[in-house]
Amino acid sequence: MLDSDGKADLHRYLQDARDALLWKLEGLSEYDVRRPLVPTGTNLLGLVKHVTGVELAYFGDVFGRPAPDQLPWDESDPMTDMFAAPEESRESITSMYRRAWAHSDATIDALPLDTVGTVPWWPDGQNQLTLHHALVRVATETARHAGHADIVRELIDGAAGSTAAKPNLPDADRPWWQTHHDRVEAAARQATQGPIR
Repeated sequence: MLDSDGKADLHRYLQDARDALLWKLEGLSEYDVRRPLVPTGTNLLGLVKHVTGVELAYFGDVFGRPAPDQLPWDESDPMTDMFAAPEESRESITSMYRRAWAHSDATIDALPLDTVGTVPWWPDGQNQLTLHHALVRVATETARHAGHADIVRELIDGAAGSTAAKPNLPDADRPWWQTHHDRVEAAARQATQGPIR
């Protein structure tokens, strides 16, 4: 891997995170992709909607290449992009995400990594970044939210792993995972309370 292409590497990691995030919705009901399972309201479809906006902004507006599609934004509600409104379908959000990929990919392909863009929502004088910086930022943010989706999906139905093609976990049955869970629990208790009797 010594002859790697920096742009291609970053783009591949971004695509891996995109694929993982969308895979977390597969096979779930409309309710399950929308329901919050933690106090902050994090939900699978909301994560997809959020990263759609991130891609449209960083690879569109920032580099003077606004996408034809834009997410609706409610200035009075800073969490408007973190959940799907009842009238927003799963298909409309995932389709828009894929269109955002295409728009982002066109920007990534067209511009050199040292191209400078301006981030309108950052403070003046501190609002420029390169395409390289934008790729790192968006790839890591997407991967972070794919990690959130890992946990939310596991809470819904126990499904875990990166994608169907890249499970990145041991191929084990439920009893094996229960044994592993119990071992981790025992280690936590022993570390905090002394030996379990």
